[in-house]
Amino acid sequence: MLYFDSDYLEGADARVLRALVETNGEQTAGYGEDEHCKKASALIREMAMAPEAAVHFVTGGTQANLTVAAAALKPWEGVLSADTGHINVHETGAIEATGHKVLALPGSEGKLSAEQVTEAALAHREDGPREHMVKPGLVYISHPSELGTLYTRLELEALSAACRKYGLWLYLDGARLGYGLAAEPSVDLPLLARCCDAFTIGGTKAGLLFGEAIVLTAKELQDCFRYAMKQRGGMLAKGRLLGVQFEALLRDGYYVEACSRANGYAQRIKEAWKARGFSLLCDTVANQVFPVLPTEIIARLRDKYSFAHWQQVDKGHAAVRFCASCTTREEDVQALISDIEAL
Repeated sequence: MLYFDSDYLEGADARVLRALVETNGEQTAGYGEDEHCKKASALIREMAMAPEAAVHFVTGGTQANLTVAAAALKPWEGVLSADTGHINVHETGAIEATGHKVLALPGSEGKLSAEQVTEAALAHREDGPREHMVKPGLVYISHPSELGTLYTRLELEALSAACRKYGLWLYLDGARLGYGLAAEPSVDLPLLARCCDAFTIGGTKAGLLFGEAIVLTAKELQDCFRYAMKQRGGMLAKGRLLGVQFEALLRDGYYVEACSRANGYAQRIKEAWKARGFSLLCDTVANQVFPVLPTEIIARLRDKYSFAHWQQVDKGHAAVRFCASCTTREEDVQALISDIEAL
């Protein structure tokens, strides 16, 4: 069985594993206060051109999302998200478990617009008994989106302007950020640092055993954030394991390089589906592909391949997802393409 369900199915990139082995015998301070975490944080600040940003490391994406939301929001505030947003559909109510409501808006191929944020903020302000309603406090987006689509530079700048005009935090979930950076170079870390109050750099889905970097550019979020991390179970005693991995992943442009290779694999898979005449749920240029397939084709492929069911399109067709990652093997991609061509 060959697995294309997601982008965290293998262990770790060989470069990351070597770094862990080479530093295994070191004794360091705990809870992210070791030299490796400090070096990785400095590297991220340098890459983002954000010398005043605070950087923290946690083990997973859900943990990062709920910790940022819990730290940023007042008890009566909620999170604006696309209806397909990860926090709304794939995190088991983790945001709600912090006491904050997800305020879902209809996304356009997984994305929110500045106009939607403006409308939501004004709708709340202009509601007479607004204190009876959850107040929008934070805007959640991801790049790539849950449907694999990407924000443009102009879209992010417009979202940032809307959030600042109406006093909302802008938070970008970067669980797959490396693939987005590789696919759309005009959206880079310095842009995210300027536009977002907080964002993450995902490692779990980009070649690490585990790990997400939380970057806080808003000074108001920085002072007490480690309290929120500790309370939410995000302060890893052996925090050095996160710092070592991010050092290895980010050095010398390797993060984007490895993700670019995965994007290339995914695009080859996409073109194979298109060449056989199958449509796409939406077009994507990063590492996720969503072909719409007949039920009988899906059943035949499942004898050899594992992939994600995404949504039912009609009685006889469903959209499915194929992912490539930094650790996907060339021979597995070629095997899949050969079988697509033989359908």
